[in-house]
Amino acid sequence: MNKLSNLGIFTLLLVSSLTIMVGTVIAPSLSGIVTHKNLFFSPSWLLTLPSLGVVLFAPLIGRLLNRFGTINLLYMGLVPYAVLGLIGAFISNDYLLIIDRILLGAATVAIQVSVTAYIAELFIGEARMKMIAWQGMAIEFGGVVFLAMGGVLGEINWQYPFYIYLVALVCLLLVMKSLPKTQPKSKENATTSNVVENGKSKVKLIFSASLLAMMLFFIGFVTLPLYLPQTFEFSESQTGYLMAFISVIAIITASQMPKMVMILGDGRTVVLGFLFFMLGYLVLATTLSFPFLVLTVLFIGIGFGFTIPLLNHMMLEASTLKNQGKNLGLFSMAVFGGQFLSTFIEYISSNYKAIYAVSSGLALVIGCVIYFMFRKLDS
Repeated sequence: MNKLSNLGIFTLLLVSSLTIMVGTVIAPSLSGIVTHKNLFFSPSWLLTLPSLGVVLFAPLIGRLLNRFGTINLLYMGLVPYAVLGLIGAFISNDYLLIIDRILLGAATVAIQVSVTAYIAELFIGEARMKMIAWQGMAIEFGGVVFLAMGGVLGEINWQYPFYIYLVALVCLLLVMKSLPKTQPKSKENATTSNVVENGKSKVKLIFSASLLAMMLFFIGFVTLPLYLPQTFEFSESQTGYLMAFISVIAIITASQMPKMVMILGDGRTVVLGFLFFMLGYLVLATTLSFPFLVLTVLFIGIGFGFTIPLLNHMMLEASTLKNQGKNLGLFSMAVFGGQFLSTFIEYISSNYKAIYAVSSGLALVIGCVIYFMFRKLDS
């Protein structure tokens, strides 16, 4: 990685963290937003509409990448990201606000696609794998930092977290200064020895598991900002700290995930993640005790660490060089699609305990179904 300066590497990692920030940065101040905006739609849509934008615009952005190149596409994503993110605090028309958040998702996928493609162009072999690993850590760490910042600023004023989107302009300056334009490197020879004959079926299963895992994980992010202030009288900053701690647990768990795979295998480890989701929401559904929130944080964080990072790796293993781009695109659509689907959990009931009980039951059923499907594929 000596072809890129330390500032360039830092820039790539900082820009990568914008993808996790797009929805979660305003999560801690959601209760304040509800107070000041008379929304006709569920407030949680503010967190998940950008995910819908990612799903809708991902195919178009893929074509624009070939036309404009990685750096130019990154420029085209960073400026709208900053502008669309900020003006969400000042839009009073609900329909315009919905459009704004969806277009923010389009800017997000432009950033995500261009940064990942830039890494693929600049690095090869082990250096590329190392950089991708750093990128994953930066995204999770960004979730911790931006959630905490959003909580602190939201406690001062409900509009202040929207100003965090202006970090994209700082990223723009850093990109212009530290990232040189590149030419795509020739593709490496790929081995398909690890790709099973029923690869298409496995890709479909991984896509479904990724969609459902992210949906279950994000249910906490769209409900806790409203549930915690109502039930435990949490402030915005306290809500932000607790949700940031979930990301910390996810990072720690993901670092230990390979060891668990060696013991249980990949399919069983994914199932274990769903069982931890079940336990996390079961605690929320059955107790009002503040100390038990620690268990919820641990269980949901562990659930994420044993599912999404591992499923990403499994998608790579199930892919050949020819279909790798398509399959990773499917994985991205599953992750952001799961975030958007989490919004609809609130239509089940106005009682959060009922929502968490249903979520716990869903995690158990999904885990059991996936267990038997992985067994069928491996047999």
